Amino acid sequence: MSSLRILLIGNGGREHALAWKLAQSPLVESIIAVPGNGGTANLPKTTNDSSVAADNYPGLVDLARKNAVNLVVPGPEAPLVDGVEGFFRDAGIPVFGPSKEAARMEGSKTFSKDFMKKHGIPTAAYENFSDYEKACQYLKTVKHNVVIKATGLAAGKGVIIPQNQDEALQGLKEIMLDKSFGSAGEEVVIEEFLTGDELSILSFCDGTTIKSLPPAQDHKRIGEGDTGLNTGGMGCYAPTKLATPQLIARIERGILQPTIDGMRKDGFPFRGCLFTGLMIAPDGTPKVLEYNVRFGDPETQTVLPLLESDLAKIMYACAGPVPYLEDIQVKVSSKFSTTVVVAAPGYPESYPKNIPIQVASPPEGINIFHAGTKLSGDALLTSGGRVIAATATGDSLRAAVDKAYEGVKLINFDGMYYRKDIAHRAFRATPATDKLTYAQSGVSIDAGNELVNRIKAAVATTRRPGADAIIGGFGGEVDLSAAGHPGAPIIVGAIDGVGTKLIIAQKMNKHDTVGIDLVAMNVNDLVVQGAEPFMFLDYYGCSRLDVSVATSFVEGVAKGCIAAGCALVGGETAEMPDLYTGDDYDAAGAAIGVMRASQRLPRKDAMAEGDVLLGLASSGVHSNGFSLVRRIVAARGLQYTDPCPWNRDQSLGEALLTPTRIYVKPLLAALAQTGAAIKGMAHITGGGLTENVPRMLPAHLAGEIDIGSWEVPGVFRWLAQAVEPAEMARAFNNGLGMILAVEAGRADEVARVLEGAGEQVWKVGRLVKRAAQAGGDACVLKGLEQWAN
Repeated sequence: MSSLRILLIGNGGREHALAWKLAQSPLVESIIAVPGNGGTANLPKTTNDSSVAADNYPGLVDLARKNAVNLVVPGPEAPLVDGVEGFFRDAGIPVFGPSKEAARMEGSKTFSKDFMKKHGIPTAAYENFSDYEKACQYLKTVKHNVVIKATGLAAGKGVIIPQNQDEALQGLKEIMLDKSFGSAGEEVVIEEFLTGDELSILSFCDGTTIKSLPPAQDHKRIGEGDTGLNTGGMGCYAPTKLATPQLIARIERGILQPTIDGMRKDGFPFRGCLFTGLMIAPDGTPKVLEYNVRFGDPETQTVLPLLESDLAKIMYACAGPVPYLEDIQVKVSSKFSTTVVVAAPGYPESYPKNIPIQVASPPEGINIFHAGTKLSGDALLTSGGRVIAATATGDSLRAAVDKAYEGVKLINFDGMYYRKDIAHRAFRATPATDKLTYAQSGVSIDAGNELVNRIKAAVATTRRPGADAIIGGFGGEVDLSAAGHPGAPIIVGAIDGVGTKLIIAQKMNKHDTVGIDLVAMNVNDLVVQGAEPFMFLDYYGCSRLDVSVATSFVEGVAKGCIAAGCALVGGETAEMPDLYTGDDYDAAGAAIGVMRASQRLPRKDAMAEGDVLLGLASSGVHSNGFSLVRRIVAARGLQYTDPCPWNRDQSLGEALLTPTRIYVKPLLAALAQTGAAIKGMAHITGGGLTENVPRMLPAHLAGEIDIGSWEVPGVFRWLAQAVEPAEMARAFNNGLGMILAVEAGRADEVARVLEGAGEQVWKVGRLVKRAAQAGGDACVLKGLEQWAN
């Protein structure tokens, strides 16, 4: 990459912050800001240019050519929605910003809502209207609170949040008939009002790869306590306490990457900065409020001081002839950042301009970003509603907030107004809780899911005839016939371990049941694909070989194999004193099964709305979630030899060592006797109900499960006293070790066969359309709040 000569379009606080950060790059030779403001005028390497209007796109191309510009950075949304990227693309000049087609994600709220619906991205329930009378009729019928949005561009203010139906009808009239937001109100989106906390994520995108900056929280209302009229933003802070690593991983997995993938698949790949506005519900569910196709304001002023990587290098990796963002590190500071916006008197309604303004030089750690300012000779004057902002970083959020308000004291003009409670939501009192999460025990389900996503590309390179090299299911398949062995069946393999349940076995000196667990975790993964397990291999690693312990363990493996109807054909024992310590040991196993193509499950194409979900009883915790279980035991000061809290006839350790139930023979019998009635099966292992039910479902269907439809064993009621309901659903089987999707008319028949084979069976739910109204989730748990009690 040669030195960069940048054309920056815009004159707000966002553009000042962008120019400030770009000027720090050794790659940047010069920046032309069109038109710029009083702040950009005094930056290194930066020159304001008002010789060409910011909306004169042919003129901007000529200016760029005359100055040998090789990167264009449009700041505001209007040029992008107008298609400025196409003008420069035709001229062969890279643009850090999306095409006109991709910019519809902000330019038309109806377009973006329909896009989210198409791609299963969670958002609020909504309807689009271009007919005023029909919109009025709709408002009179809905029971939930609504938000009314002008579909076009309205400078961040085209949103009305009515408190009742009369206000909603009045707001609709103002937008559609009175044109309070101009042509932006020719069409409106009326959507469900979501409650919770808002979150803003700015992400760099090159069409395929997406990398995000720390999540921020804006303050839209003019008044303290989030009261009064909507504005373009009165302040911001980042990162937010709300955005845990687990939540961010969920957003990246379920919202951001699907958005980028969906835009690419629909023929308008996104390159530039994608701003995703989210609402985080009280139960932690994220939903998209809106997309913007550029950096946010004032979010940009807040997050760019936290970016330690070279912004120019990142932008060029996204916008250059060959995108390569995947290879660029986006490194951010561990500090906190806060921005306080200072506005003109009267904003966001009518306000005066040309007020003289004085700004003192800020100390290190504070930046003053100009927005609505201009230079008149040597005099600095106000020229907009949001005039200027103070941004500060600190080692804590409290320090960053306090320092930002110190920065505000450096600014002086008549009538200046600013909110004095920026970041107040981060400091509000929260109810004390002793509820635990799986992540707090040192295990991240999200990290495991992220690993699977990251290694898929490498795995795919191993594809060969008969083996697609696709991971993410319960087991892996090889079609021996397609692999060059005509007439041979499909071989299915699964590999798994017992996990930290082994620690309890060691503390109790009871090793016979964990061998059964090892077999169960593997063969259950095979049978859900329709395969019959026929062979098993185990691995036993230890610090020093204790023959009696190892014998007891392998005898348990043999019992599990007998229960599953497969042969224990081999194994490996390894002594590694440098890897394990004391009496530690670990175990893993691999099961191999066989099936014909006609037996393969799940049959996603056959699944339909209304199909019944049958749940099979588990025998307890099985072999997942024990890192969290052990933490709860320790937090309550219990020993594994103590009486079991939910069954006084056993010790706690004996109860927790109840082996995983093996479902192979009953399920094979049901498949043989009911045939096509069973369309899919899910083994409820790591990830619980939430993560495992979706693994058998097509993209357009969700599993709706009624929490009150089965008997929850005592162990889970005991664990739920210390774990949030959503985390319970994600960490444990909660009494259902297997869930089947079956044809509705034959659900009773399937249940009878299973019960005849010794299983306890409940109808726990049904398949429903996976819709935005359900949050886009593939597993919808009705009545989850019951577990909080």
